[in-house]
Amino acid sequence: MDIEALYNQYQPGLLRYLTRFTGDPHEAEDVAQEAYLRLVRSPPDREDNLRGWLFVVATNVARDRSKKRLEDALPPNAIDSIPAPGRAWDPAATLECKEIGEIVRRVLAKLTKRERTVLLMRQEGFDHKEIAEAVGATTKSVGTMIFRSLNRLKQELGDVVEELR
Repeated sequence: MDIEALYNQYQPGLLRYLTRFTGDPHEAEDVAQEAYLRLVRSPPDREDNLRGWLFVVATNVARDRSKKRLEDALPPNAIDSIPAPGRAWDPAATLECKEIGEIVRRVLAKLTKRERTVLLMRQEGFDHKEIAEAVGATTKSVGTMIFRSLNRLKQELGDVVEELR
């Protein structure tokens, strides 16, 4: 197993996912590092789905770490601090992105961890089987979970938009 090749292939998506999941880019980096360390120390028996294994381990590490502190005490670090490649810096657009990012974080924080995991893994392109393994569900139930999570996200987003008016 070529760890460096796996790192180069999966790290950008894993960091993006973990940053959204934890709400903190620094926490995401720590969690990703721990997941790769576990891959080196105790690789999975099968290597046919290393990406899924790595994301599941990273999700579990993030959950374990969040259990050690109060959810309300988590700092609202901006996902937006990750620069978009190849784009010139625009202060107005940056402010707007931060405001939108804060709204999205507030809405995601209202979802259960399972709902967040399902939506964020879907956003990263995981298939239903991989999502099912990550959340401990059946493959058949993932579609329903995604549908319900999206509806809850829509409802919570509508509530936040109403608060802003």
